[in-house]
Amino acid sequence: MLITLEGLDGSGKTTAWEALRDAYPDAVFTREPTDSWYGEAVYRSIGDDDADPLAELFLYTADHADHLSRVIRPALAEGKLVVSDRYSDSRYAYQAATLSGTDLVRPLEYIRGIHEAFSRAPDATIYLDVDPETAAARSGASNKFEQAGYLAEVRANYERLIDLEPERFVRVDAARPPEDVLEAVERTVERLLDER
Repeated sequence: MLITLEGLDGSGKTTAWEALRDAYPDAVFTREPTDSWYGEAVYRSIGDDDADPLAELFLYTADHADHLSRVIRPALAEGKLVVSDRYSDSRYAYQAATLSGTDLVRPLEYIRGIHEAFSRAPDATIYLDVDPETAAARSGASNKFEQAGYLAEVRANYERLIDLEPERFVRVDAARPPEDVLEAVERTVERLLDER
């Protein structure tokens, strides 16, 4: 089973991911961008305010393809639980916001179309929902992807994705105290595994 954690920067995804590692020591825990050389290229792009948005999309896409072949598919083939801190929905939500100011028509649909040919959809996605201002304040607004205005557009894209597949997403209110958020995430994973 592939469970992904999604949400704005500062929503608590990584904290929840780390807490789940203790609860499920036999599971495979991974993230995007990865620690591969593809992921390193993505991180370099994140740090470059002048990076071409379409080129950046394909860096993320290459990292995702490598992640699938190197980590996700082999672990699922072995019957393991896989928990990913960010996955394809981050690409759809974030890169569609980045590309919205370009000549590309309907960027969210374009990005999803690219991925349909090769990606593996999550079985369930836990969406840690927080408002853009809180997310920007928590994340430190240290790069182009952590600004409140940009995050508002990203959040709107996440809402569009949830509307497209409401049965896959589980919304967790990430504005609550961290211990309440972690408890909600842990309960959700337990329920998802019980239903499997």
